[in-house]
Parts: sequence; C-alpha cells; structure tokens
Amino acid sequence: MASTLTTRAPAAPAAENAPAARRTRVLALPEARWALAALVLFLVALALDLLGAPGWMWGPLYAATYVTGGWEPGWAGLRALKERTLDVDLLMVVAALGAAAIGQVLDGALLIVIFATSGALEAVATARTADSVRGLLDLAPPTATRLRNGSAGEAGETGAAGEAVEAEETVATGELAVGDLLLIRPGERVGADGRVVGGASEVDQATITGEPLPVAKTAGDEVFAGTLNGTGALRVRVERDPSDSVIARIVRMVEDASETKAPTQLFIEKVEQRYSIGMVAATLAVFLVPLALGADLTGALLRAMTFMIVASPCAVVLATMPPLLATIATAGRHGVLVKSAVVMERLGQIDAVALDKTGTLTEGTPYVTDVRALDGSGLDENGVLALAAAAEHPSEHPLARAVVAAARARGLRTPAAGEFAATPGVGVTATVDGARVAVGAPASVVTGPRAAEAAEVAAGWEAGGRTAVVVTVDGAAAGVLAIADRLRPDAAATVAALTELTGAAPALLTGDNPRAAARLAAEVGITDVRAGLLPEEKVAAVREAEAAGRRVLVVGDGVNDAPALAAAHTGVAMGRAGSDLALETADAVVVRDELAAVPTVVALSRRARALVVQNLVIAAVCITGLVLWDLVGTLPLPLGVLGHEGSTVLVGLNGLRLLREAAWRRASAEAAGTTGAAG
Repeated sequence: MASTLTTRAPAAPAAENAPAARRTRVLALPEARWALAALVLFLVALALDLLGAPGWMWGPLYAATYVTGGWEPGWAGLRALKERTLDVDLLMVVAALGAAAIGQVLDGALLIVIFATSGALEAVATARTADSVRGLLDLAPPTATRLRNGSAGEAGETGAAGEAVEAEETVATGELAVGDLLLIRPGERVGADGRVVGGASEVDQATITGEPLPVAKTAGDEVFAGTLNGTGALRVRVERDPSDSVIARIVRMVEDASETKAPTQLFIEKVEQRYSIGMVAATLAVFLVPLALGADLTGALLRAMTFMIVASPCAVVLATMPPLLATIATAGRHGVLVKSAVVMERLGQIDAVALDKTGTLTEGTPYVTDVRALDGSGLDENGVLALAAAAEHPSEHPLARAVVAAARARGLRTPAAGEFAATPGVGVTATVDGARVAVGAPASVVTGPRAAEAAEVAAGWEAGGRTAVVVTVDGAAAGVLAIADRLRPDAAATVAALTELTGAAPALLTGDNPRAAARLAAEVGITDVRAGLLPEEKVAAVREAEAAGRRVLVVGDGVNDAPALAAAHTGVAMGRAGSDLALETADAVVVRDELAAVPTVVALSRRARALVVQNLVIAAVCITGLVLWDLVGTLPLPLGVLGHEGSTVLVGLNGLRLLREAAWRRASAEAAGTTGAAG
C-alpha cells in the first residue's frame, strides 16, 4: 500500500477557489476514482440486498465492486509476485475472494471497499505531501516581459531612424535564458533568478528567505523567481536558467528525497517479506488444523481468511515513511532542503555539533567597526574613510567592499581614483585628488611619520579579533580602520538550542586566526574552539569525535568546509552564501539565511522518529489484539476488516500530522527550550 511522490510539470498559478481545486486534485487520483466507484456499487448492492431484491439484481453489483476496488491492487500484487515478492495487497484481494467463495459475498465486498478506501486515503495524503512542496512552483509567474534591443521602427515606437530602443515581448518563463533582460512592473512576480540592473523597488521575498518585511532592491541586488515586486519598476538580468532557480531546486531536491528510503523503512520492508511468507503459512495452518480435527469447511476457511486479513502488516509498512516524508516536505516549505529520508532520520540521531565561523555563525560580510584618524595627519575620521573608500573603490576584495559601504553609509563623497594598483596580501594604492593613497595591512607600513602610532592602534584592534588596515597619504600614515565580520543575530540562540538538544556545547572549527575565533566564541557561548585549521584538520577533528562514539552534525558554507561536511554523520550547508561544493556535499541545505533553522529541523526529525515508534506500537497492538481474538475467540470478518484497515489509516494519518504548520512552530519552540507551543 506504499506510495511515492511523483513529479509533475510546473503548475499554473493556484486557482482562487482552493477547496474546489483540492476536490479536483483528489478526483484526479485513480485510486480515489476506483475507490469511489467501488463504494457506490457496494452501497447500491447492499441496499437492494437488504430490501429483499432478487439475487440477479444485487449479485452483479457485488461482483462489479470486487472488480473496481480490487483489480488495481490485485494486478500490482501479481506483478510483485512475478518478481518473487509477496505483496500484502495481493493477500487482501485473495482474502476477499476467499470470503466470497464460502458465501460471504457481502463481507468480501466490504473488505474490498474498505481496502480500496484506505489506499485512496493514503494516495490523497501522499499527494498532499507532494503538493505542499511543489506548490512553490505556483509562485513563479507563467509569463515574463522580456526586453530586447531593436530599431524604433521594429519597436513600433516614435524615435529617430536607427535609434536603439527596448522592445517588450511577453514570453513563457520556461523559455527565459541566462542574460535575458526582464522588466518587472509594480505588483508583478519576478520570473527568474537574476540581478537588478536598473530601477528601484521593494520586493517581498518571504517565500524564499523568510524575511518578514519587503527588501529594498537597487542596481546590483539579487532577486529570486516567485518573489513579489512592490511599487517600483525593475530591470533584471537573468542569471540562472528557470529550471535551476531557487524554487525549482527546492522542489527537485525534496522530490529526490522523497524517493529514498530510511534505514528503518528498509529494515521493515526486509522483515515484511519474511513476515508475509510466514503469515501465509500460518493462515494455511489456521485452516488445515481445525479441518483435520473435524471442523466444518466454511467455519475453518472463514477463520483463516479473517486471520490473513488481521495479520497483514499494512500498518507496519506505513509506520515509517509518512512521518519522514511529511517532515521533509515541512522542512522544505521553511527553506531547509533535506536530500533524503536517510538524512532526515540521521538528523534526529546527532549528539554533537561542529560549527564553522565565517558565513555560518557570522554573516560572511565584513563591515567597518572603527575609524581612527592619527594625530598630525590633518584629517578627521570621515576624511580618512573617504580617501580609503576612493582608493578601494575599483577593488573587488571583500574588505574593499566593506570600506566603500561604510563611506556610503555615512554619505561621504569619494573622489575618483586613478593609477589603481592592487598587490595580493598587501593592499591597494591609487591617486586621489593628486595624492598617493595606500590602504593595506599594518605590516606594509613600517617606516614614515606616525608609523609607530598606526602599528600600536592596529595591534590593539587585532588583539580584539578584528582586522586592521592602515591608510597612508603620500607615504605617511593618516589613519587606521578596524573591520570585522558581523555575527548573525540568531547565532547565540542557535548555539544554546543545539546545546540543549544534544547535551553538549557545539565546537567551533575555523580556519580563522585564534584571536578572532576566541572573540566570537565568547560572544555565542562556545568553549571548544579550534582555530587556524586547514580542511584536512577539520576532517580530523570530526573523525576524532566520531571515533569516540559521537554522531556529529557539521554546519558550514565554504569550499574548505566540504570535506568535513562529507566526513560527518550529517552535514548541513548554509545555502545563500554557500559554495557550490559545500551545497553538493552537504546532506541538507538551509536555503534561507536562518541559522536557527538548524536546531529546528533537528527537533522536527526527532519528532518524526518519535511518531515512527508510536506508529509501530499502534500497528503491533492492533495486529496482536486482532490475531489473538481470531485465534482464541470468534472475530467477525467485518470487524476484522474494520480493525485492520482502521489501524492502517490511523498510522498513515498520524505520520502526516507533521505536514501541519504547527509542527514547525512546535519544533522551533522545542529547539528554543520553550513550552506551550501549538501543535
């Protein structure tokens, strides 16, 4: 009775009448249509039977019930039997036919109807799991406005002969290519992942990043497919093929994950085959032993058929995958891509965590924390920063971008620079307003006026874990800038949550210098700090912990983190700033820039594991109770059918509770150590 999620083409925008749309999707499922047909035929036949109509009226209707409700699982069971696999679906159909053979036509038809209804409910629930994630595709608009260059005549607009203008054309978003220029009008959704090249607006991108407020977008900013533009018009250059957009990758990765099976499920399926064979043997014994002792044929066969039904492991088969698949879908909706059911199960097993620093605990974007103008330089802080920004403006180095951003934030004028030159590991030089300005490491300024003072200031800031750069004008030190990486707002809370979940504080594994690592670790509450590590040394630290019996979760984002992500029990990559290698190597990816999602998904995985255990207990109690009733007493066939199929449906729906929005909120509250969460 197990189902898998199936892929589908990107959907059109969701219909306004959501309940009607859901009904349409339900009726589109073949399992639902056959189950409905079987139910209608059964009810009509039952009514005629109870009203005393002749057998030729209700008999064919019962037969049609067997065919409509039983042909699909029967055919699937025969195909499995051809591959030497005993399917419980086939056993259910055989039991129904056996009941009919001894005159229990109504009871057999009831079994078929309930069995078909159970399968339909499972298919609907599984489809809902898939739709909850793939519904993200509905956010992407079906068409986009593409701009192309042409003459005024081609565009049909007024202009000088041969004048180049931008002509608009409406195209399907699936036809967009990297490099295309799009016009995003106010109130429209962005058609593809790209970068703003013109215009200014605010974009609601909560569906991708989780940010509650619209984000201001100007030239150079990235935008995502499916996000909603505000009141301004934007020109966007497409940077990713529509099939590789953030939304498409979320859907693809979750669908791939749904096709995997967790170790618990694989174990259950392995046991199921042996159990099913043993159950068939036991059914024959339940039939033949009483028959040999003088029982009547009908009673012995009826008891055997009832035994086959109630002993079937349908509920056990459904105990594992619905909770895990529901958890994968829920995590995907909240920006955490779990690549397989195996990973989802492993996340709940971790008991140690190792965190990277830059880009993981920090935002990975340096910013200027302090500016010091040296005495006698003739400049104030703004003057030093303006000269430094002018010299750094042509550079693409992260520290240069931090200096330029700080000058812009203060509204400073940055003169145009000439004769720019950059020396890797040293700094940059440029001519600004006729003066030769250099911005570089303190080690590059060892002589000249105020060099000693600059070195002293720089040493003090570096001792505090910040990076210092010295600004010189015509060879004389004029000022010093302090630059640091910004700590994520949720870093300390995440560390506390992971400590609560695992019972041990996370370790910090970083290639950064020990002083910067120690400063950050003190801010977030980490005591196990290992700094200055090469990638292979990070791997060694992970393997050392796992050799001691720990199941380590590594969280990172850079190329240097990829080996440790691969070596760990489970690896999670920060997706927005993560390197391609880290994203490919990790077992799960946090698409949104929310470090707090890591402990939440761990707590959610543990809830899924708890539901799996709960489901197995429910299945075992129901099967054991019904089997004992049948062997010791007299279990009516209809009651056996209801008990068996009812437990199967209960187990499936119990696992799918994790699809609810409240499941994520409750996991988040559990990770944070709070109580009283909804769900």
